[in-house]
Amino acid sequence: MPLSKMEHAQASPAVSDTTKRRMELYKNMEAALQIPWYYLAAADQYEQNRRNSRRDAEPAKGSISIDINPVRWNGPLNPKAVDDNPLTINFFHGLGADGNGDGKADIHSDEDILFAFSRVLLSYGTDDDNIRIALWNYYKRDKAVGIIMGNAKIFKTFGRIDLQEKVFPVPVRTHYTYHSTWGSARGWGGRRIHEGTDIFADYGLPVRSTCYGIIEMKGWNKYGGWRIGIRDINNSYHYFAHLNGFAKDLKAGQVVSPGMLLGGVGSTGYGPPGTSGKFPPHLHYGMYKDNGYLEWSFDPYPYLRMWERRDLAKPK
Repeated sequence: MPLSKMEHAQASPAVSDTTKRRMELYKNMEAALQIPWYYLAAADQYEQNRRNSRRDAEPAKGSISIDINPVRWNGPLNPKAVDDNPLTINFFHGLGADGNGDGKADIHSDEDILFAFSRVLLSYGTDDDNIRIALWNYYKRDKAVGIIMGNAKIFKTFGRIDLQEKVFPVPVRTHYTYHSTWGSARGWGGRRIHEGTDIFADYGLPVRSTCYGIIEMKGWNKYGGWRIGIRDINNSYHYFAHLNGFAKDLKAGQVVSPGMLLGGVGSTGYGPPGTSGKFPPHLHYGMYKDNGYLEWSFDPYPYLRMWERRDLAKPK
């Protein structure tokens, strides 16, 4: 899988003008409607990632990626295919609204789109539980709700949205080796493909979070042994398996940052809880992408090489 536009953006540490513009829009809407900015940022980030990972989705016209289709915007019984009149849109129960005071409900206006979406959330309430209900009724997908609420927690924790930094999953300049093994055949537990890259290393070598994200899964898997799954703000799921154990106090739902200790390289898995030693110590690192409909595995090797090069270029 080629590096995405979002991953390429990691190359520049500077905050882009678009990122500054997005943050300004969220903060302005928070001031106007008292909806915490990080919920708006989280939904917008989810939709930006959905657009970037699907070939049938058009790029956003402006800084805001939230996509409200014309039927929802205008109202299902509105005879006009294109309507920017807030009065007729309201009459036909459309979502379109005037967010910048120009008298029009423009489906291509950042302010109008964000205002319309914010009003959907506001109609349910501004606390966590009601935001969840609003998001489910809007997206009709449990995973979308979970990803957006995770994004919100990450943004709230760090107070910003420019969280694209990534690091190599084990300390560089240590004893490890790896090559591209994604897609290779695996036999234990039935015929399947290898959905990751194996990083062979000394037993107990620290395993680190590669990203800003939230721990979605922690515990035992008969294939992966002691494993952790982290969802980043790009709708990518980072999977760390065969650990020898976990860092102290680590738990599901916890927000993590690049370089944060997760556990150590081990050889657990291929059996019931506690099974170990059936293969040499290594970290299985996998990456999965969600596009708003489904999730799939892709080759993490190019990303690992890129993150390794960047870590090696940092001052010792």
